[in-house]
Parts: sequence; structure tokens; C-alpha cells
Amino acid sequence: MIKVGVLGLQGAVREHVLSVEACGAEAVVIKRKEQLNEVDGLILPGGESTTMRRLIDKYDFMDSLKEFAQSGKPMFGTCAGLILLANHIVGYDDPHIGVMDVRVERNSFGRQRESFEADLDIAGVAEDFAAVFIRAPHIVEAGENVEILAKHNGRIVAAREGRFLGCSFHPELTDDHRLTGYFVEMIKESKSLAI
Repeated sequence: MIKVGVLGLQGAVREHVLSVEACGAEAVVIKRKEQLNEVDGLILPGGESTTMRRLIDKYDFMDSLKEFAQSGKPMFGTCAGLILLANHIVGYDDPHIGVMDVRVERNSFGRQRESFEADLDIAGVAEDFAAVFIRAPHIVEAGENVEILAKHNGRIVAAREGRFLGCSFHPELTDDHRLTGYFVEMIKESKSLAI
């Protein structure tokens, strides 16, 4: 059985766990860095990116997350998780994990009260995905090896680069598990290549 880790420091952890389980995989809430060795892929959930970074530093996770990213195992960042994966963040000098060749702008769709839902066409996933945007970032620029999966009003809101997947919205906050399922398939592919 595929084991998918969900970084359990902040954000919609339980909702991601339920979504992973709905896709027929096992979910593991990651509270200690040693647990990263037990999983085949990792979800970095939404939340507040600066708070998340503080918690990552407090619990000494950053080096382990970077090692995980280099290990060949897939990672999926949603909302704040996308900001953690990006190698450029508008207005900041340094990235966090910095493994995905994208430039991301935080809170680019407005504050909490400007949260909204939108139907997206996500390439290879769904033509009618109801996406929940909460203080969402967006991808301002994507490198040449980055596959753009979805846009909303001309802004890039989902992308994939090899084994890294990122989106601006919260797929775990709906009953539509197709994007999580897409990530589970990415993990299956990477496992079959590793054998």
C-alpha cells in the first residue's frame, strides 16, 4: 500500500488525511522528521507560510524536508505548501525548501474575506474541479520544465515539475479527490521507477 505523509505542523491536516484515504492510500501524519523515512510521498498542506516556516525551524524539519525533496519521492504543496516548494517568492530574498522552478506571490487573491470558489480545468485531472481559494498565492512565473496544469483569470494556480506538484487552492476542502488521486498516481509511478 502507498504511504502518503501529511506534514502535521499546521493547516488542514485531517482533511488531507481523509482525501488520501479516499484515494485508497494510507495517510501518515508527520509530526517528527524521522517519520519521513516511512512514507512514499509527502503533502505540504495549506496554512500560513510564515507560521509554517517558524514551526519547521522550531522542530528542525528543514534539512530533512530538503533531503526528502532530493530523494526522488514526490511532494505536493497546497496553498502555503506551494510557497514552501517555490524557489522564488516575490518580496523575499530566500526560498524555503526551494525545489520547484516557480516564482510565487503570497496572498495574491486578497485576504481571508476575499476567499472564493472557482471551477477549474486541471490538465490531466479534471475539467470541472471546484477549487477553494483562501488567501491564496499564485505562480507569477514558471520555468521551462514546469508543466502548467491550471489557470484562473490568467493566473497560474496549479503546476507540476517532475515529481513536484503545487497548487494555489485547497483540494482537501471539497469531496473531489481527483487532484489527490493524481498525486497518489505520481507516487505509484515514482515507486515503479525506483524498483
